[in-house]
Amino acid sequence: MATSVKNPAPQDEASRNLKAIREMVAACMQCGTCTASCPNYPSMDLAPRRLWRLAVMGLTEDIFASRTFLLCSNCYACTLRCPRGLPLTEAMAALKRMAAARETKWGGRKTQFYRTFLDNVRRWGRVQETDMMMRYFLDMKDPLLPLRYTPLGFRLLRKGKIGPPHSAQSGRLAGLFEKVKEMEARP
Repeated sequence: MATSVKNPAPQDEASRNLKAIREMVAACMQCGTCTASCPNYPSMDLAPRRLWRLAVMGLTEDIFASRTFLLCSNCYACTLRCPRGLPLTEAMAALKRMAAARETKWGGRKTQFYRTFLDNVRRWGRVQETDMMMRYFLDMKDPLLPLRYTPLGFRLLRKGKIGPPHSAQSGRLAGLFEKVKEMEARP
């Protein structure tokens, strides 16, 4: 009995994503211009050019054991200066998406924070800091996590940077988010 597969297995999607990244950086000649251009390189554990070599070789476990791709600030310096014109910033973004989808060690809290952030913007039309942090702490299911942020919260309150939730245009951006979701679902 033949069955059609509507939703590919996560591994298939990961393979396609890795293939796309490999194609983006396949022409890398390891000149090091990306590394020399990167303002965040001193904080990275792998040089960006080393990361591209790992991507070409398909060594995703080594890539995701690193924090290099997470430190990319999307400044496009590497892309602009690459002598081959490779879309390196796009490749870094694709690695970040892969890490989030795979729930790597870097994907957990950071991924949940960004999901909560976007949900908050979708819900209120802007960031409601108090509501966002409350939902983030609830989503993390760690009763001690809010206590670690208490000193920061008091400093922000004292300086007037956060306060009680205020009225906003609830749901005003819902249509925009739905359109993006629809566009991302297209092959």
